[in-house]
Amino acid sequence: MKDSQKIIVVLVILASIVAIIALIQFDSTGKKGSGLEKEFVYDIDELAKIDPNLILYEESAKPISTGMAQSHSIAVDSKGSIYVCGDKAIRIFTPSGNLLNELILTDSPRCIAPAEDGTIYIGLKDHIETYDSQGKRLGSWKSLSDNALLTSIAVTENDVFVADAGNRIVVRYDTTGNLINHIGEKDSDRNVPGLVIPSPYFDIAVSKDGLLRVVNPGRLRIEAYTFDGDFEFSWGEPSVAIEGFCGCCNPVNIAVLPDGGFVTCEKGLVRVKVYNSDGGFVGVVAGHEQLAGDNESKICQFPEDCQKGGFDVATDASGRIFVLDTIRNVIRTFSKAGD
Repeated sequence: MKDSQKIIVVLVILASIVAIIALIQFDSTGKKGSGLEKEFVYDIDELAKIDPNLILYEESAKPISTGMAQSHSIAVDSKGSIYVCGDKAIRIFTPSGNLLNELILTDSPRCIAPAEDGTIYIGLKDHIETYDSQGKRLGSWKSLSDNALLTSIAVTENDVFVADAGNRIVVRYDTTGNLINHIGEKDSDRNVPGLVIPSPYFDIAVSKDGLLRVVNPGRLRIEAYTFDGDFEFSWGEPSVAIEGFCGCCNPVNIAVLPDGGFVTCEKGLVRVKVYNSDGGFVGVVAGHEQLAGDNESKICQFPEDCQKGGFDVATDASGRIFVLDTIRNVIRTFSKAGD
């Protein structure tokens, strides 16, 4: 046998030995853990702690009890009234916590958007319903399919944008419910990457620059689109560091600040943070220790790890930040420290 042939035989034998060892050591159940050395395993307790110098906000009012068994989302209108979806109702509060009104519904609302003209757009599982400012039902829009799961609504003077987590798409309507177009469908010709929505959290907001911001949680970033569906840019990066978004699918919710900046909420390791209009990290509103207390902090590596517990957020004209704690079903108010 030639030397070159002997070398080939030896390499094949060595490769076979390595493959056998790997097969023996392979853990198909996951019971052996990650196999990483201790220094490579996330220290969740440490990640839950935040440098006090980064916390730019303080809790400025007593928590407002929603009185709900299961709350889903929050919104604030131009007058500063706070709307909360949960159970089979919408409850409207003053910033001090007084109940202004209650809308009783036939099904559980998932999201809400009060418009400048007083119209209230409510997202049920598969369709939108509209009400006037007094709580009178105005209409019901066509179902988006049995697979639909509506999770967010954003309203402008002429448009209503609806985030459908079930069909992984944003639907654009006019204000009377006529469908105009879809946003976010994967389209290589238009450089649209496609939306990755692994869990029932999918948020949208119209920014001060006139672009629609769409949370793409599976890609751990926020994307900007024109109303016609052209992908403009994105920001956000996967990281356990405070500046980034960690786990399988974050952030879960966003809100726009009066100066054009953004507030984000993360689940698992609960954090509420502020970014500027370009997506640059500014600071922290509150972290896991303050928001979630004794509830387990974790980085959700898989969607099934964190199907519940995502907080929602809204802002008012003065820059106050209202966090809907969906674990305790209360609204918490934060203002800039020193204001």
